[in-house]
Amino acid sequence: MKKALIFDLDNTIYPVSSIADELFESLFSVVEEYRDLLGNAELQNIKEEFTRRPYQEVADKYNFSKALKQKGLNHLQNITYNKPITTYEGYEEVKTLPHVKFLVTSGFTNLQNSKVKMLGIENDFLEIHIVDPQIASLTKKDIFANILLKYNYSRNEVLVIGDDPESEIKAAKSLGIDTFLFDPLNKYPNEEVSYRSDKLVAIIDCLLQ
Repeated sequence: MKKALIFDLDNTIYPVSSIADELFESLFSVVEEYRDLLGNAELQNIKEEFTRRPYQEVADKYNFSKALKQKGLNHLQNITYNKPITTYEGYEEVKTLPHVKFLVTSGFTNLQNSKVKMLGIENDFLEIHIVDPQIASLTKKDIFANILLKYNYSRNEVLVIGDDPESEIKAAKSLGIDTFLFDPLNKYPNEEVSYRSDKLVAIIDCLLQ
């Protein structure tokens, strides 16, 4: 029986695409300055990946120059989002589940905190953890392990819910924790997970199995 649910934030509780244009407009402008070095095709991929992965990972994957990477970091360390954000359909039902809930998200501390505030979900979780590589070397896997230890959960008593097979899903699987892959666009039909759905509310049915 599951006792605790660990949620990712971006593209799990709300769609990043709904705020990406406004949120990342100035960051895109910084990257655009390096179009000749990055190439048009790569630039489009980079912009799309900004909505799904931490900036540092994208910068490393596409071999940003030291100058470009630092410009982006300087920008993102101070940026916040201050307009209302709408959660995915089904979240309102899921948040009423009696299980203890944790939020574990990667990103810049100020930005992630502002998203949580504008979503109005601060009180939905017992703990909120922001994995910010600019501040500490902890990973999502470390946070998951610490939660198990702190609350004396067995790995079978926890379910990790997220959208990214290479982030929270991978971290949970490495610890033997069950996973729910929220995949509204069916991007990862072949990913091996405990549960999957294109609807967030399907978590409720999974917990009844």
